[in-house]
Amino acid sequence: MNKSVYDSPEKVSETRRHILTVLVDNEPGVLARVIGMFSGRGYNIDSLNVAEVSNDQHLSRITIVTEGTSEVVNQIEKQLLRIVPVHSVTNLDQEGSAVEAEVALVFIDVKENNRKKIYEICDFYRARKIENEHNSIIFEIAGASERINRFIKEIEEITKVEIVRSGPVAISTHQKNEEDWWEFIMTEMRILI
Repeated sequence: MNKSVYDSPEKVSETRRHILTVLVDNEPGVLARVIGMFSGRGYNIDSLNVAEVSNDQHLSRITIVTEGTSEVVNQIEKQLLRIVPVHSVTNLDQEGSAVEAEVALVFIDVKENNRKKIYEICDFYRARKIENEHNSIIFEIAGASERINRFIKEIEEITKVEIVRSGPVAISTHQKNEEDWWEFIMTEMRILI
């Protein structure tokens, strides 16, 4: 029996990975405010990407990967929408259909005895050689995070590596119908007013 005077949810969802895309004005201090909201409330950011998506409207899209229960992520979305230059927040896990990709550069120590196996793995994962110098090779691999994780794990079983990863970027494949666009425009208008 719950002895608290406050209502608590009967069932709490499990903690899992979420990808949020946040459309913001491209102006100084916006990213700091978004990150400040996360750190101020004790939320962790697993990866973060920011790029301008519209030059004429000066908009940028922030892609944030975080972990938490559905309740925590819903709270994050609501708090992000309170930040003035934020136009929209989309939880791509709730959209149901999203394409995700990231890029990794992998510096691989190649020796004569492991060269053949390394090239077989790189061919299998379609990793592209972009630099070759002093018994070391840098490969570029792009795709889903799980695919890159498997590639790195197989290479690490053979030799030591150094890795730089971009973190995932994602976009919804959900086609917006006229009602969705109208709702989006009305939301934008409320933010601008």
